[in-house]
Amino acid sequence: MAWTRTGVRVAGSEPITTSTELTVDELRTWAYRCVDDLTARCDEINELNVFPIPDSDTGTNLMFTVRAAVESMRAAGPDADLHASAVALAKGAVAGARGNSGVIVSQVLRAVAEVTATGRLDGRALTDALVRAAELVVDVVSVPVQGTIVSVLARVAEDVASLDRSSDVVVVARRAAESAARALDRTRKQLPALDAAGVVDAGALGLCVMLDALATLLTGAVPTRRRYHRRIDPAKNFRVAPQVLPPTSDFGDTSTGDATVGYEVLYGITDIDDVGAQRLRRDLSDIGDSVVVVGDGDGSWSAHVHTANAGLAVDVGLNIGRVHGVRIEAFGSGDAGATDRCHAVGSGSRTSGGRDILAVVAGDGAERLYLDEGATVLRSDTTRVGPAELCAAIVESPHREVLVLPNGALTAQELVHVSIASRTAGKDVLMLPSGSMVQGLAALAVHDPSRAAVDDAFAMSESAAGTRWASLRHAEERSLTWVGTCEPGDGLGLVGHEVVVIGPDGVTAGRDLLDQLLSVGGEMVTVLMGRAAPDDLGDRLTDHVRRRYPAVEVVVYQGGQTDDLAQLGIE
Repeated sequence: MAWTRTGVRVAGSEPITTSTELTVDELRTWAYRCVDDLTARCDEINELNVFPIPDSDTGTNLMFTVRAAVESMRAAGPDADLHASAVALAKGAVAGARGNSGVIVSQVLRAVAEVTATGRLDGRALTDALVRAAELVVDVVSVPVQGTIVSVLARVAEDVASLDRSSDVVVVARRAAESAARALDRTRKQLPALDAAGVVDAGALGLCVMLDALATLLTGAVPTRRRYHRRIDPAKNFRVAPQVLPPTSDFGDTSTGDATVGYEVLYGITDIDDVGAQRLRRDLSDIGDSVVVVGDGDGSWSAHVHTANAGLAVDVGLNIGRVHGVRIEAFGSGDAGATDRCHAVGSGSRTSGGRDILAVVAGDGAERLYLDEGATVLRSDTTRVGPAELCAAIVESPHREVLVLPNGALTAQELVHVSIASRTAGKDVLMLPSGSMVQGLAALAVHDPSRAAVDDAFAMSESAAGTRWASLRHAEERSLTWVGTCEPGDGLGLVGHEVVVIGPDGVTAGRDLLDQLLSVGGEMVTVLMGRAAPDDLGDRLTDHVRRRYPAVEVVVYQGGQTDDLAQLGIE
């Protein structure tokens, strides 16, 4: 494809800028864009997450890993030079790394920090950083697997290393982005778990997003990329669930000795050296898989493992060094959509100076629910709520830190623009991935203002992402859908924006929709009633759940929204 920078059109691989190196300001801008772009594509990346555990959190993990890196960079101060800023990014990423992919991305930032020791980040240095990152990742991952972020990074390193050593930084960045995109498309056929689900690797997509952000920054052109989605089975009209790998395979032991439950354990560790890190990596491999032990190059390390014995994984670290910031997440075998809550223990938490929660809602009842939970509300049904209005509300918020629950009212691109504009105005804003009001309520349920903003936002995002949501509506006209033709007045059940159920009325459609949603599990159903819902709709849906799924709790609220009869949330 052709790339442009600031209006200059070029073709092929010709240098396109007179600038030969990345400045400290451009490094900072790249870091901010990585956060914005990962936030915008968080749901997409989460949806693709099927390997090694289908827990739908890779996008969230990457977003908060890079977010932690940016917070560390900001703490270094505006006068920090290129190397100091890069070192701060690496330290923050390693300390705040979440999930397997987050830990690996932290090593990309560590490599950037290492090569900037000379005070330059030109084409040669960027090449060295990518090659060094690939080397670090191979060294720290217990069992490198083809078709993952590890193999994509390795291919990027190989491709940029083939360039002339005098290549401009823009040429290197562009080659890296294009190489990653091609390698990403190949991941589906390289890994059976991905091929079975019809997806590419989620972590590798996150890496591509970051490399595209750098190339876009330097060229001024946004590369055209496809969007990825989990394959849909037309016969059943729901997304194909990925299969968990068998206990033994070419990818290592994924069962960790327990077929029904396991834990993702991640913690920071200090007072160890390279020898200690190797020992930690070996000992963790004895009790689990997906082991990654990485350092920031300055004495701080981060350990990650999937295991059936979370306590033993922590004890392994305690026997080698000083452990802090332990995070343990439980996952069920084959659970493709929901994750348990993360629990932060040890010395990793800190008290926040206060933050605001800003939510976009529709309906009088929904407004009261959100206000009762301490949120500030923007009503999208009585006033226009676009990027300008949301940005103004963020800027007017009393605290610097603002967590936003957009609840599906604005597009991802609009939210990115709002985030950039709000930060320019001095606000530390984070858009939480809530696509509906029921997801926003789930996020508010775990909000804890005493936590650090990044940890609070992570817990809220996980709660929102772990809530499957759907909606009930009346068909307004005859229309062809995935599941057939609907007539005016029919009840429609939608998952996202896709019609998955058609019934003669709202009650029938609601029952069928609940059956589809609960067929893959669930412990609690939240029903947010719309203004036009029949008076008995909530009771009849509740009776249906209690009769057919007696172990599932049902909570019904009056929302008052006008665009649907009800919103359903499954946790």
